[in-house]
Amino acid sequence: MSIIRFDELKKTWREIGKKATNNDPTFEIEINKKLLDIFHLGNYYYYIFNCTGVEIEFASESVKNILGITDTSDFTVDFALSIIHPEDLTYFYDFETKITQFFSDLPPDKILKYKTNYDFRIKRKDGTYIRILQQNVTIQTNEEGAVIRTLGVHTDISKLKKTNGSTLSFIGLEGEPSYLDVYTGIATYQIEKNIFSKMEQKVLDQLLKGYSSKKIAEILFISKLTVDGHRKNMLKKANCTSTVDLVLKAAKMNWQIPINE
Repeated sequence: MSIIRFDELKKTWREIGKKATNNDPTFEIEINKKLLDIFHLGNYYYYIFNCTGVEIEFASESVKNILGITDTSDFTVDFALSIIHPEDLTYFYDFETKITQFFSDLPPDKILKYKTNYDFRIKRKDGTYIRILQQNVTIQTNEEGAVIRTLGVHTDISKLKKTNGSTLSFIGLEGEPSYLDVYTGIATYQIEKNIFSKMEQKVLDQLLKGYSSKKIAEILFISKLTVDGHRKNMLKKANCTSTVDLVLKAAKMNWQIPINE
């Protein structure tokens, strides 16, 4: 049984880093060059992702306005993963795996000459979803071809695209060939029998919407203590270690919530 775990994503991202030394880079010149190539018109924020450490080291101030968060330090890897729409999680994982494979196969001198892009939905602090175009380009590598740091840009394209699903493209820079729409983001879910009780399914439904235990308790007219108890039982049943892990598995296993009550 294949289960998407956050640890697997970490392993995927570390793989592309090839255990490279985590040196402090001088970003300014390289970033300014890359920004000219990858920015689109519209609201956007950008961030620096450390593949070896699997952490977001920097996020631009505009992330606060677009996502409705109060501080740029709130934009962590865990947070960024938790706000992806559940229906888009499967192809997000698949695309990131394909990206790792693509860059692992490139000669070291080509690593800095490609950017990737695809789109998916993420949730703002107010609970509404927006569609963002994610573009990434490598800004630090080494002689062995390890991708140490990448620059990512999230552009709000909600007004430009209304349909779900996405395609993954590799865009060649500095004269390199491009590979457009090479993978299609159509979820290929693995079906597994739902292992939760009716009330647990209701709690899961609210967790997939990103609600806290306190908010879920208000919606379901039960106590927060009861919600916390259900969450603990669900983690045990699903063999998960965190809520993020549980949500990822629910998306992968296509645990739909057939609640008609």
